[in-house]
Amino acid sequence: MTTATQPDLVRATSPDGTRIAVFVSGRGRPLVLVPGTTSDHTTWRLVAPLLADHVAVHAVDRRGRGLSGDAGAYSLPAEHDDVAAVVDAAAAAWGGPVDLLGHSYGGNVAFGAALRTGNVRRLLLYEGWPVPDVAHRRYPPELLARLDTLLAAGRPEAMLELFCREIAMMTPAEVAAIKAAPTWSARVAAAPTVPREVWAFGEHAFDPADAARIRVPVLLLVGGESPAEIAADPEVVAAALPDARIRVLPGQAHVAHLTAPEVLAAEVLAFLADQVSRRDFPSSG
Repeated sequence: MTTATQPDLVRATSPDGTRIAVFVSGRGRPLVLVPGTTSDHTTWRLVAPLLADHVAVHAVDRRGRGLSGDAGAYSLPAEHDDVAAVVDAAAAAWGGPVDLLGHSYGGNVAFGAALRTGNVRRLLLYEGWPVPDVAHRRYPPELLARLDTLLAAGRPEAMLELFCREIAMMTPAEVAAIKAAPTWSARVAAAPTVPREVWAFGEHAFDPADAARIRVPVLLLVGGESPAEIAADPEVVAAALPDARIRVLPGQAHVAHLTAPEVLAAEVLAFLADQVSRRDFPSSG
């Protein structure tokens, strides 16, 4: 059984005054979901119903997209503050610590947020954390210039396709599926935020001292078909975390929440509860 009701909209306020929209559905302990670059809360549309009978899904619109606000100057630490504010608000309403899942750039945001609040119970990162090798997130200046040029020319869709192919390293089939999805228009609307996030991702390297401060259990999710640049050395990250494990998603790459939501939901719930039966979530292959 899944929960099919429309999510409730709540808002959290970041320290700089930015209002962050959060879409809440389901029941149980809150699980805050943080989307990656180009995405808003609707990127979780396939996996959220599989989670919502077990947890209260809190799907975030990060700043600059969807119904969230923005600020004049951008920084990754401001996004850390945003998600920490969402976590703290959810924890206050629940009456205890909550769980946090970030994908891609959203995982990097979630990692930083976990250093800013004591209200995270478990942290899940799907191919998103500060990278041990910054070369994996630094791109040729001419590629970054092409992103800006396409945006300036009023071609956000072409810019997004370039981003998916050359930066997110998606296969042609994955790019085609994303373009065909009902959330493509939301990605187009968020296109102006892409260059700033690409720049920020390349400026924040992994610091083992930061990882050592995250003392809650951490799950690092990696697609079995993801290139090394996207997988970003999970073994190095896990070794620096006090309590971490790595799970590989066989046959998947960077967007299992879209290509195999049952598989991702099973891994998430098993980590959160350590007792969820995977029989409810058969593999989609």
